[in-house]
Amino acid sequence: MATGTTTAPGSDERVAEVGFVRSFLRRPEVGALIGALVVWVFFAIVTPENWISLTGVARILDSSATLGIMAVAVALLMIGGEFDLSSGVMTGTTGIIAGLLATNLDLNIWSAMFVALAFALLVGYLNGFMVIKTGLPSFIVTLATFFILRGANVGVTRLITNQVRVAGIDEAAGFMAARTLLNNEFTLFGVEFRTAILWWVFITILASWVLLRTKYGSWIFAVGGDAEAARNVGVPANAVKISLFMTTATAAWLVGMMNDLRLRSAVASQGIGQEFVYIIAAVIGGCLLTGGYGSALGASIGALIFGMVRVGIVFAGWDTDWFFAFLGVMLLVAVLVNNFTRARAEAVTTAAKSGTDKEEQ
Repeated sequence: MATGTTTAPGSDERVAEVGFVRSFLRRPEVGALIGALVVWVFFAIVTPENWISLTGVARILDSSATLGIMAVAVALLMIGGEFDLSSGVMTGTTGIIAGLLATNLDLNIWSAMFVALAFALLVGYLNGFMVIKTGLPSFIVTLATFFILRGANVGVTRLITNQVRVAGIDEAAGFMAARTLLNNEFTLFGVEFRTAILWWVFITILASWVLLRTKYGSWIFAVGGDAEAARNVGVPANAVKISLFMTTATAAWLVGMMNDLRLRSAVASQGIGQEFVYIIAAVIGGCLLTGGYGSALGASIGALIFGMVRVGIVFAGWDTDWFFAFLGVMLLVAVLVNNFTRARAEAVTTAAKSGTDKEEQ
């Protein structure tokens, strides 16, 4: 858990009394923060003319924004002990639904977006419900959802439009207002940024506040650490897990709408394969695959690392095919760093507890 220290010593390292520096070093996002600094310095040396500029910052943040929104939601779900392999394809599904409703039924874009949101919430609820009721691993349940949605995206889109793309979304009523709110450009110091960046920052702050300052956040850590123990102390574990699946689906809806409004069209293949990128970003940010530990801020930093690598490779003029090689290396390094920092946190706690016990004796 990424909370600060408390004064009551206990068996869990998260509640041991340690100093400020040690408390900082054992935070989940520290490894990602160090990694981000290393990547930034690396590309600042390789391609300084493009990298160290406000335009470069805008490119990095633009590339990271929608990924960061999804990484934060996926991180919450992973802290709660579950995975959602349908989160990537859901961005395409919601985009297709809104696009078809706006172009073929002439719905106002807001109404089309609302229907897409309702569908996303339903799928998120069903994912959580199936995981709870069947006891199957969430990656099996959501993998099935992934294939269902992937097939439906292509089948329905081709059936209605005779192609795998929905065009003309920008002709729907209310399009410009929605675009202004969710994914429009704005100028700052003469450089163009996108409002999706503001949404990313807002969602990161909101998720961090929920995790660290609310009872619901404590429940998320509890059900991810040990769901049965959480139930025994009165935590509504089933409701928490289902709500986390619905949160991930809602984030996918938001990203799907942002893509529609930016590209003015929707593609049936949108988001396929991105679910692994979201998970990798969350892991780089300090989330454990076993649940019960992680950080929303760390997931955002993980997404930022992705954005930096993606843009840095382009700035350096390298072959972008190497991007996925970078992903694999980053994932491996992140897991090793997380294991190391976790071991160090336990060692620090053991030392702190030993010191406290000696003082009491």
